[in-house]
Amino acid sequence: MTKIISVFTLFFLTLTSYAQNPEKSFTVKYISDAIQLDGSLDEPIWEMADSAANFQQYFPTDSVQAKQQTDIKMLYDDKNLYIGIRVNAIGKDYVITSLERDFRAGGNDNISLLFDTFNDGTNAFLFGINPLGVRREALITNGGSGLNGFTTSWDIKWKGESVIYDDHYTSEMVIPLTSFKFREGETKWRFNSYRFDMQSNEQSTWYPIPQNQLIFNLAFMGDMVFEKGLGKSRTPLALIPYVNGISAKDFDTGDNSTNFKVGADAKISVGNSLNLDLTLNPDFSTVEVDNFITNLTRFEIALPERRQFFIDNNDLFGGFGGSRDSNPFFSRRIGIARDTANNTIENRIIGGARLSGKINKNLRLGFLNLQTEEDNENGIPSNNNMMFSLQQKLFSRSNLGVFFINRQAIGASDFLSEDEEFNRVVGIDYNLASADNSWIGKFYAHKSFQPNDNEGNHSLGFFLGKNTRNFSVFLDAVKIDEEFNSDLGFIPRKDIVKLVNIFEGRIWPKTGIVNNYEAQLFHEVIWRPGLDYKLTDQSLSLQTTAEFKSLEQVSAELSRRFIFLSEGDNFIPSGNDDDLPLPENVGYTVNTFVMSFESDRRKVFSYSLEPGIGGFFNGNRYSLETEFQVRLQPKLRIGFEAQYDRIDLPAPYSSADIVLIAPRVGVTFSKSVFWSTLVQYSNQRDNLGVNSRLQWRFAPLSDLFIVYNDNYSVDLFAPRFRSINLKLSYWLNI
Repeated sequence: MTKIISVFTLFFLTLTSYAQNPEKSFTVKYISDAIQLDGSLDEPIWEMADSAANFQQYFPTDSVQAKQQTDIKMLYDDKNLYIGIRVNAIGKDYVITSLERDFRAGGNDNISLLFDTFNDGTNAFLFGINPLGVRREALITNGGSGLNGFTTSWDIKWKGESVIYDDHYTSEMVIPLTSFKFREGETKWRFNSYRFDMQSNEQSTWYPIPQNQLIFNLAFMGDMVFEKGLGKSRTPLALIPYVNGISAKDFDTGDNSTNFKVGADAKISVGNSLNLDLTLNPDFSTVEVDNFITNLTRFEIALPERRQFFIDNNDLFGGFGGSRDSNPFFSRRIGIARDTANNTIENRIIGGARLSGKINKNLRLGFLNLQTEEDNENGIPSNNNMMFSLQQKLFSRSNLGVFFINRQAIGASDFLSEDEEFNRVVGIDYNLASADNSWIGKFYAHKSFQPNDNEGNHSLGFFLGKNTRNFSVFLDAVKIDEEFNSDLGFIPRKDIVKLVNIFEGRIWPKTGIVNNYEAQLFHEVIWRPGLDYKLTDQSLSLQTTAEFKSLEQVSAELSRRFIFLSEGDNFIPSGNDDDLPLPENVGYTVNTFVMSFESDRRKVFSYSLEPGIGGFFNGNRYSLETEFQVRLQPKLRIGFEAQYDRIDLPAPYSSADIVLIAPRVGVTFSKSVFWSTLVQYSNQRDNLGVNSRLQWRFAPLSDLFIVYNDNYSVDLFAPRFRSINLKLSYWLNI
């Protein structure tokens, strides 16, 4: 194994040289007096601050200076980082969709600041603000190379205000140094900032970023140099107690219940660079419901993690393997189990701990341990869920990681079979990211262990991509043994060997209404080793896209796919268990054509359409997806999503009309009081759900929620489950 790692490391050494980018830097000066936060920059002390100015345009082109410039100044003392921003604009007609924190940046006027405090080009803290002083924060992982590394569910205490003038707005931020993690004595952080200007239809960045890279990519950053080294930063002990009262009725069983829960989380800083999170009797039943999804495949779909306990440094746990094929740790598995009827139910978490962060400049640590409760009535044992990981930085932005996962049943439950006593997974991952992010890649090798089953059980993956301004090429190869298993992971398919090739070409017109044309050729092949390497899936598609300078986008995709249904697949597209499964041991070849259009999200009314037509196994499928949003800024947002799928199958197989409708209304009465209602109708899930939530943020990161949930059966239109929930949480620094 050592020789393999050495050869692999040397192979990628030539791909990880530092990029030859222009240097940009500014000095952050030390002050002894605090700055009064009011959003204006009229205090004389701002005159002494150095500037991060001369923003470069990112859209519609990336080769000129921004037309509307931005100037950022920073100062600091022993406790806080002070930021003053002047944002020039052509007028006061800003697009601000909501007063709610953690707004989505696209289609809004706002500015975001990125801080790479360990200078590794891999992880960063993001803080953003808009012209009305509405704030957002996020964690950037995996070098900012993909949207799955952008986590907005992270929360931290800080302050910000804005003031609007005729031709600009100013913002002030006060961010406690305890909100960051950094090495004691550090004198430099890497920094960048990006801005969305909806009036000028311009996106700009302080450090230049080419348009073929994401605007928050961490490969492209300058330096912020502190006048003197940063001291030791120890976050005060944060206690977050909660009380939760819920009254519910299950109409299927006729049971009424009233429950009252009390619990607490604690956040402790270990040195400057490690976070220790503790939880006792956590309330992980989030007040925000998951979106319904129409699933016309045979495989499970992963939903995002929203629980705060799992968010910080999440890449140290959930970043191993391949997120689409073989992710050995998927935190949403913890706290969920299957009962004796194979239904998914909540499994109470008793408590746990999570330690994560930097050990030194190049080495990161992740450790998690959570204990779940035994549920004799539903045949669920008590489980200890543990993961340990280490990640070593290599070269400029690459890293090598190892992990160990253990799910161990505690106690000798009568209903527990021997082969369910434990599940263990070990693995090694190498993540490649060149300094300019033109080369990206991943190699991983994982192995699972179950009682009396230690042979084979491998999950192997290799990914390599080259991304330039005019073309991109990607190669992805995966092999997952039939017996590989991770009880805490997300593995939708096993017993596969998969090979994917992707080629993308781009054209950037110098004149005209189109910003860029892109064509993508996608080819995927899957073989089943357990069926003598029989070809079971093959897909070939060509997609073309035109992105307009007006922020509209149109695309078309033509694809041809072969699917072999194996014995035991038992696939019923309608989802109705009473219907006849499609014929097995049969291969199906289908052609499909899909178009899509997205309108300009700056408008008061914006929408998207995606019609599709083509084959579906032994029949045909006709589909239409649509979404629109109406904005009466900044108080009211009305959204509507719908998906209709008509599946026509020959007799005796059942055709189906599958409908998903999801209207949503959001009202922001102020920056601290929000009300939202989401209605979701899905005849595939046989459910009509209503979630109405009133939130009062009465103190920083301290909330009072009143949540009403109602669920009805679609077929009979009868009530199924109804609840009202009152939850109070308070963030207390000690």
